[in-house]
Amino acid sequence: MQFKKWIAKLENPFADIIFVALNLSLLQFCFFLSWLLIGLQAVLPTMASGDDSPIFEDDESPPYSLEKMTDLVAVWDVALSDGVHKIEFEHGTTSGKRVVYVDGKEEVRREWMFKLVGKETFCVGAAKTKATINIDAISGFAYEYTLEINGKSLKKYMENRSKTTNTWVLHLDGEDFRVVLEKDTMDVWCNGKKMETAGEFVDDGTETHFSIANHDCYIKAVSSGKRKEGIIHTLIVDNREIPEILE
Repeated sequence: MQFKKWIAKLENPFADIIFVALNLSLLQFCFFLSWLLIGLQAVLPTMASGDDSPIFEDDESPPYSLEKMTDLVAVWDVALSDGVHKIEFEHGTTSGKRVVYVDGKEEVRREWMFKLVGKETFCVGAAKTKATINIDAISGFAYEYTLEINGKSLKKYMENRSKTTNTWVLHLDGEDFRVVLEKDTMDVWCNGKKMETAGEFVDDGTETHFSIANHDCYIKAVSSGKRKEGIIHTLIVDNREIPEILE
């Protein structure tokens, strides 16, 4: 009691910090002290200059830049039917900050989190595909970051996707087009948009017709005659076969 009364009588600004330290574990106090130092670094320059304006004055600046992303720890490129999406993750191991960007747009932001491990779930692309970033501790203050798409690791998801989709890239009228066929639904995507299609039966299979920039296109599906290969899909544009690419 005498010791607490002595602390209460202290008139210097560190009395409260000493009192908090006595009531916190060593690890909690380290977090408290680091947050205090970060707060002082942000506040003191503003107080010294007397400027109440925000740090970024240009409202038309891009949503983020690599210079601002000081805690960037992981970047993934994810190929979906509507395009290839870039996912970036910031993790502040001292502040507990977590920020997720999808194609440069901020999707998740969490500040001052005591728990440094865990997961963040969000959506990617026009189809709102579920994505999850897992944060796991390796040893000490080292962390591992893994991405899951629809509940599967990115590697397994891409392996499965290569079996269920076909992708073609072509150049028409000075513009690049990426065409994706989802074989389970026969949906066709082009540069991020789901295309209007019309299917018809032909002598040796089926044809799915659509148009790109006033060019006639169709995807022909014929049996390979082999059980393991299944059905072969071929993209024809202006009576010209387009080679398939692997993503």
